[in-house]
Amino acid sequence: MTNLVVSIGHPHQAPAADDARAAISALYGQHWRGLLRLAVLVIDDRQTAEDIVQEAFAQLYRRWPLQDSDKALAYLRTVVLNAGRSTLRRRRVARLYTPPHEPPQDSAESTAVLSEERLEVQRALQSLPARPREVLVLRYYLDLPFEEIAQILGISASTARATASRGLTALTKKLKEVR
Repeated sequence: MTNLVVSIGHPHQAPAADDARAAISALYGQHWRGLLRLAVLVIDDRQTAEDIVQEAFAQLYRRWPLQDSDKALAYLRTVVLNAGRSTLRRRRVARLYTPPHEPPQDSAESTAVLSEERLEVQRALQSLPARPREVLVLRYYLDLPFEEIAQILGISASTARATASRGLTALTKKLKEVR
């Protein structure tokens, strides 16, 4: 009896797997940073955000080829947002069952990297409800059109516009309270 070992990169691997690896590697190189930024802004935790983005690419690899490969980036954004939402839900549930504690202080490194104004905006953004925060991040950090935001979030374009408008109003109000 012979043992057959198959691994990624095996010389006898099917060409489809090579195509998937090449396509996803290209997407990773082009969009990893933007997807990470999206995840960090949604959940405010870089380490977890990196895990979420990595898992999104793993899911894309398992599903490759998509029916419409041009929508791979939209698929990745949707997976990142959904995973961020799930993470936030798990955290809320966990907080219900754990005793309160002092909030963690920002590290000296992150404080040095981010200016005080940027930290204020990030804190104000994190205090918004999930949907307005997601719309604002997709619109103003990733510069996506409302039609694409609507597709990612499963809402209409007019709802995305209205949510962005209300979110900006709430964000402005929160920032004025800080100053």
